[in-house]
Amino acid sequence: MTDIIIIGAGIAGLACARPLADAGLHVIIIDKGRGIGGRVATRRADDLRFDHGAPYARAQGTEFDKVLRGLCDKGHAASWSDSAGEMWTVGTPGMSTIPKGMAAGLDVHLATQVRAVVPNGSGWSVQCDDQQYDARRVVITVPAPQVAGLLGAHHPLVAQIADVEMSPSLTLMAAVSGDAPTVRLGEPDDPLAFITRDSSKPDRPQTDGTAWVAQAGLAFSNAHLEEDLPDIATWMLPLFCNRLGITSERVTHAVAHRWRYSRVANSLGQPFSRTPDATLYLGGAWCVGPLIEDAWASGTAIATDLLGRTIWCGIHVLRAAWPWLWRPSNQRRVSLASLWHWEGV
Repeated sequence: MTDIIIIGAGIAGLACARPLADAGLHVIIIDKGRGIGGRVATRRADDLRFDHGAPYARAQGTEFDKVLRGLCDKGHAASWSDSAGEMWTVGTPGMSTIPKGMAAGLDVHLATQVRAVVPNGSGWSVQCDDQQYDARRVVITVPAPQVAGLLGAHHPLVAQIADVEMSPSLTLMAAVSGDAPTVRLGEPDDPLAFITRDSSKPDRPQTDGTAWVAQAGLAFSNAHLEEDLPDIATWMLPLFCNRLGITSERVTHAVAHRWRYSRVANSLGQPFSRTPDATLYLGGAWCVGPLIEDAWASGTAIATDLLGRTIWCGIHVLRAAWPWLWRPSNQRRVSLASLWHWEGV
C-alpha cells in the first residue's frame, strides 16, 4: 500500500509531492494527461513553441520566490520583460519546463484516467481504467468541478466546495510571417483579453516569423466554448489580426485550444479542504486564486499539514513503543514499520 497518492500532476500536485517524497514517504502522482503541469503547458508546432496556458509566473511571497529562483538556477526558467516592461519568470524553452523541473525524481504516472476514489477500510482505493492503486491517504488536485466525478455527488467534501466557481478560456496559437508590432493587453471583458508574443521569450527558437498566444475574454469563451476547435480558431483569427494590424495572409499557423476550467471566478477561500480524519484532501489554485503561486501555495499547505500529522503520529508511536524497544529481540512480535503504519502515518 502506498503512503500517499496525488491525483493531478499540475503545480499543486507537484508542490505537494516534493516535500512528502523528500521526507521519505512513498508518493505516487497520477494524471490523465500525456504531460505534467496542467495549464502550465507548452505546445510545439514545427520550430515554434506556444505557451498556451499560463504565460508566465511571478512570486508575491518569499517562499515561492525561492522556488522560482531555484528553477532559474537550474536552467528551467529565466526572467522576461513583457511589452509593458514588467518582469516575469518564464520556463525555458517553454513554460512546461517549470513543472518538469519541479517533478524531477518524483514517481509520476501519466495517461492514467482515474474513475473513482473509494474507501477500502485501511485507506483509499483509486480506481483507474486498467488498474487500482491503494493508499493510506489521497490528495486530489483536479479542478473543483471534476471532484464530484471522483468522489460522488453526495460526498461531504463535494458539499464543502460547492461555492467554488471556475470559468473557461479559449486560446489561439498563431504564427505570423515577418515581424509584427507590439500590442498592449486588452481588458478582461474584451473578446481578446490577453496577447503574448511568445517568440520574444528567452531560449525560444529564432525563425523568420513570430509566435503569438491570444487568450479570449470570459464572454467570448462562454459563447463559443462548445464549438469545434477549428471553428473557434476561425472566430478568433480576425480579432487577432485586427489587434496586430495585419492581414490574415501573413498568418502561417492558427490553432485553437479549449481550457474548460481556466479562471478562478470564486475561490474556496482557504488553502485546502479535507476529511476530519485527514486521509483525503482537496487542493488546487481554485482554493486560493488564479495564479501559479496560488496552486503552489495550496499544494504546499497540504504537504505541511500531512507532515505535521506524520511527525505527531511518529512521536505517539515511539512513546507507545518505548517499552517494547527494550525487550529482547526474540520477544518483539511486530516491527516498527508495522506500528508506524498501524498508527495511520
